[in-house]
Amino acid sequence: MTNIRFKALEVTLSRKRISLDLPKEKVSTYFGELTFNRDAMREFLTREAYQKLIDVIEKAETIDRKIADQIAAGMKSWAMSKGATHYTHWFHPLTGATAEKHDAFIIPVEGGSAIENFQGGELIQQEPDASSFPSGGIRNTFEARGYTAWDPTSFAFIMDRTLCIPTIFVSYTGEALDYKTPLLKSLSALDKQATEVARYFDKNVNKVFATLGWEQEYFLVDAALFKARPDLSLTGRTVFGHASAKDQQLSDHYFGTIHEHVLDFMSDFEYEAHRLGIPVKTRHNEVAPNQFECAPVFEETNISVDHNQLLMHLMEKIARKHDFQVLLHEKPYKGVNGSGKHNNWSIATDTGINLLSPGKTTTSNFRFLTFMVIVLKAVDRYADVLRAHIASAGNDHRLGAHEAPPAIISVFIGSQMTETLNEIEKQTKKGKVNANGFNLNINIPKIPEILLDNTDRNRTSPFAFTGNKFEFRAVGSSANCASPMTALNAIVADQLKQFKQDVDKLLAKNIRKDEAIFQVIKRYIMESKNIRFEGNNYGDEWKAEAKKRGLSNITTTPPALKFLTSKNTIKLFEDLDILTSRELIARYEIQLENYTKKIQIESRVIGDLAKNHIIPIAIRYQNTLIENVKGLKDVLDSKTFVKLSRNQMQTIKEISEHVEEIKDKVADMLEERRKANRMEDMEKQAMAYNQKVMPFVEIIRGHVDKLELMVDDELWPLPKYRELLFNK
Repeated sequence: MTNIRFKALEVTLSRKRISLDLPKEKVSTYFGELTFNRDAMREFLTREAYQKLIDVIEKAETIDRKIADQIAAGMKSWAMSKGATHYTHWFHPLTGATAEKHDAFIIPVEGGSAIENFQGGELIQQEPDASSFPSGGIRNTFEARGYTAWDPTSFAFIMDRTLCIPTIFVSYTGEALDYKTPLLKSLSALDKQATEVARYFDKNVNKVFATLGWEQEYFLVDAALFKARPDLSLTGRTVFGHASAKDQQLSDHYFGTIHEHVLDFMSDFEYEAHRLGIPVKTRHNEVAPNQFECAPVFEETNISVDHNQLLMHLMEKIARKHDFQVLLHEKPYKGVNGSGKHNNWSIATDTGINLLSPGKTTTSNFRFLTFMVIVLKAVDRYADVLRAHIASAGNDHRLGAHEAPPAIISVFIGSQMTETLNEIEKQTKKGKVNANGFNLNINIPKIPEILLDNTDRNRTSPFAFTGNKFEFRAVGSSANCASPMTALNAIVADQLKQFKQDVDKLLAKNIRKDEAIFQVIKRYIMESKNIRFEGNNYGDEWKAEAKKRGLSNITTTPPALKFLTSKNTIKLFEDLDILTSRELIARYEIQLENYTKKIQIESRVIGDLAKNHIIPIAIRYQNTLIENVKGLKDVLDSKTFVKLSRNQMQTIKEISEHVEEIKDKVADMLEERRKANRMEDMEKQAMAYNQKVMPFVEIIRGHVDKLELMVDDELWPLPKYRELLFNK
């Protein structure tokens, strides 16, 4: 029987370029055509319904049933004009993926015919089964009721002839069972607290909103090779695989010319993304072979999160059309770069000001420094909260390896900003600022000159200031952005709240407003110095330094997740009315269970591949060597035989040793897994998988990868790294 690996390679080599039939028009002519955006609203809604919906979006007003029916009718007419036959409430359950249940517009009428119908009640709320989604004990299997409720701030869209309505998802008793609900609450909390602080500088500010621009990294692999790797198919990563002689060491893939097959895929999914209103703008080769990145224009955070979830689904769908498989796992290949989802976050006002962007006047620079220092203080206080919200089995493999930031949360702000904050520390009173120029001017009291793009980039930092935003680089590529953004919004909202209280206390003592703000900023700068680090986050020196500073270095998921239920975290989220203690505990249990199941699946795959694929092939090759040695012994004299068979005998011995080690370690891993599975406590079970099962993963891999170098290439059953990384 032909080796499945070579069958896959034959399929790969016979691939033909797919003929694309993309429109020749400008992107602007079809951008957003599949979204119920404001242009579509104006066309399909009455003036009354349109204005009410805009008020709901911009002013958080409520919709009465009469208007809801009008909006539903207009939305249905628009959707049907685009060929839609069904509708669904599209939501983000705690699985990490998206969910939808399709219902047809038709209803039967007397006489055996049917009409299309869509009412306001169906738009606003539905009742999907909540029992089969992760709930962390909030919902039992016999308690199936849950509710989805329309989020009018995110445009409805059409996918596969289905009207998709973005919604939240809550239990019958009101607890959040999704990622969107706490995200929306965190955005509201940030808006409230940031608006109050922004009014210290401009009384005209009435709203502050967070913006997000994600950078989505991913790998592509040929579909046939993917299917020939059970580990990739079932876990998203290669549990075995020796490094290729060439991978990323020449840095020749990064920003290189995009291969024509890949460019076809990119052009295709960008076309579909643009039709759905996703403002994808940037595409390029990433550092590792067959690794790529795409990025959109910044958007309001809630919309940006929806677009990222939609884009990941779209990429996977379009990739299959081009005989590719998208790998969103944080570390699909050992020894080369992993994939992250860099979350570029900022905050802006309804007056058009980016609060994290330096300005050209004394007031604008003072405002900028105020908000920047508040973020630094927030991260300093709640670093472990951020760490908990980026924790996952996949990200454990990525953090701290090959250009990914470490698990230690620190902030990079650049040399000029560091000098600026150090200069402020030395001052005693606030002075005037001349904000023209680039270099720090130590003759200017208090606040030196600051300009946009005043920092270099530090790719090793998990949380870096990059001129007019913070880049949260530690987020994993498969993650739902809503989780880390909810955490970031929450900690900054809480610090803004504390900042206002601190300033107001000084104002009550008749201290001038500017001086009061300056005093609090100066204190925050001094208190948050430990979180700032400008050097190489990869180095062992930083680990030692971080420990001296009292910073956490939590390298694996189970202990990181514990901070979801700490007293400080619960108080933070409850005080801001984002999540209750019950909801946080539920999320903790869901994340632990998810971690455990992923490691459980990986260990099963390792056992299966080792016993049923690797060992039989190794023994087959070993038997070939044994037969060859026997043949040599029959035809050679003893002295020549000993000389010529020495290497083969050594190889036979080494194969036996590796095979026995694999058998023993797989058996030991299986026993530890059995012990863990008997544990009823979810936390103890996750820790057992982390500390008792996971260590065997790398040990077994080490022996298998050595066998890969020894066994005849024509026998090896799994596509190798050189094939996975360099076939397009």
